[in-house]
Amino acid sequence: MAYQTVTHNSYGSRVKKSAGGVGTGFLMLIAGIILLFWNEGRTVKTTRTIKEVDKLAVEMPDISTVNSEFEGKVIHAIGDATTEDILTDSYFGISRNAIKLQATPEYYQYVEQKHEEHKDKVGGGEEVITTYTYEKQWVYSRQNSANFADPDYQNANNRPSIYPEMTSESLQAQNVAFGAYRLPASLIGQMSNSVPFEVTISDEKIAEINKAAKTLYNDQSSDYISISNNVIYLGRNSSTPEIGDMRITYTEVLPGEVSIISKVVGDTFEAYHSEKNDKDFNVLSEGSHSKTEMIATAKSQNKMLAWALRILGILLLYMGFKSIFGILDTLAKVLPFLSSIVSLGTGLVAGILALALGLIIIAIAWIWYRPLLGILLLAAVVAMIWFFTKKGKEKKAQKAAEEAAAAAAAPTPEQPAE
Repeated sequence: MAYQTVTHNSYGSRVKKSAGGVGTGFLMLIAGIILLFWNEGRTVKTTRTIKEVDKLAVEMPDISTVNSEFEGKVIHAIGDATTEDILTDSYFGISRNAIKLQATPEYYQYVEQKHEEHKDKVGGGEEVITTYTYEKQWVYSRQNSANFADPDYQNANNRPSIYPEMTSESLQAQNVAFGAYRLPASLIGQMSNSVPFEVTISDEKIAEINKAAKTLYNDQSSDYISISNNVIYLGRNSSTPEIGDMRITYTEVLPGEVSIISKVVGDTFEAYHSEKNDKDFNVLSEGSHSKTEMIATAKSQNKMLAWALRILGILLLYMGFKSIFGILDTLAKVLPFLSSIVSLGTGLVAGILALALGLIIIAIAWIWYRPLLGILLLAAVVAMIWFFTKKGKEKKAQKAAEEAAAAAAAPTPEQPAE
């Protein structure tokens, strides 16, 4: 059942809040400008570093012995990553000969969902209707139901869990061989092809958990642990979970074939550092991949990150302008229909300004890092601003001409209308 609260905000409090949002808006503008400028520099430096590595990297066809001829060189090599390390989790003593071992716990809890509906009132006031709903879900941390809005649910999650403080556990092998070489942690960490495995735990551990659970819940009639493939379930029945039940999912990264581009240092590797661009390059891909494929992937990832950060930067600029113009929206809320018109207008202006400023910042950054492209982009931005300005003047002139024509056609006292 939904639970609702209704609050009222006065016109004065809304104006005061909007005025405070102006400062937040300027902070967003500053953050967006910094992000956009920094991102262009990062993109250019990374692109140059990738090209540099592409020229420097040589093939290491044999990794079965440590070859001093490759010392200090950037190499591309393909081989098996293997380990003899045994990884053991701290909760159930599950041990695996693997590159990585991951245990991910989840809790069955009530989760509060919140939805707000804002209704403007004549005079500038506001009515806020907040609707709270509650659903049972599997989540990664226990929910504090004491903070729930609905009093009927404030004790909903009070049934204790067997492991109330259990957190996600990620283990990584320290000793991973790559032929006669050793992979550093920076390359091992890039192995992510995780797979599930059949979980088994000792009878002693099962008995220990059951004993603790039966004492905790004061129920001697049920067992509280079951295992299905790679999931350990703590509760009476996994098909009908109860609040407080837990499940822990296990995955592992197994030894296997990998491809690397890295710098040889003795019998191991380290990131290649580009002195010109102050960037590191140290890449591992699971499976067999040529140098050309790995370089192409690095370029593609760099482009994707660049565009993602550009979009984020322009969104920050838009939200900044919208927050600054928010005071105009609020002032117009004396008449709700007028506020909608003003909000639409400020949203449009904020969008145009954000796009224009974003492109200007990117152009300035390109002039700094890539002068020719930067000048071309800046010229495009100026042309866009000129175009919108010209269109605005044309609309004003057209409107003035229409008004003048209407005034000329209007009847005068000496010339009655027919």
